[in-house]
Amino acid sequence: MFEHFEKPEELFAYRLGSALTMEGDSLQMLADLEQAAPSEEVKEMFRHHAGETQQQIENLHEVFRILGLSLSDQPSPTTKGLAKEGHALLRKTDESLQDDVAVAAALGTEHYEISVYQSLIASAQTMHSPQVVQLLSANLEQEQHTSEELVAKAKELAGAAA
Repeated sequence: MFEHFEKPEELFAYRLGSALTMEGDSLQMLADLEQAAPSEEVKEMFRHHAGETQQQIENLHEVFRILGLSLSDQPSPTTKGLAKEGHALLRKTDESLQDDVAVAAALGTEHYEISVYQSLIASAQTMHSPQVVQLLSANLEQEQHTSEELVAKAKELAGAAA
């Protein structure tokens, strides 16, 4: 899309495209983590969050539409790195600990996604686009809620393992 950013709107559009890639990567990672998790409860958490992620992708598509931007995805090397790290750790971990690893991997991704949405919202607020802020805030709220659920599950799994 852009080689060099000269305007805040250009940077925002690029970061929005990166967020779209981030959510696509997250959707794939959730499918992988669901498959790797031994417990049905953890698998269900990942299925539920995959549904939310689909909605977040739709919200991002709507933001592109509202702003009159062509839908484009941009690189998201952080999410690719987080997925790679999660896969590597799963390969090294006994099955009895794979729920722990899968939850931790998902939590790392959630924290990154939260920071991306916080930054996008700050930029959108300066652009005076309440609809965009509302859509991005809805995504942020879902990410924060999922993070809280994952932290609770991580604590539960750590307590059971101790």
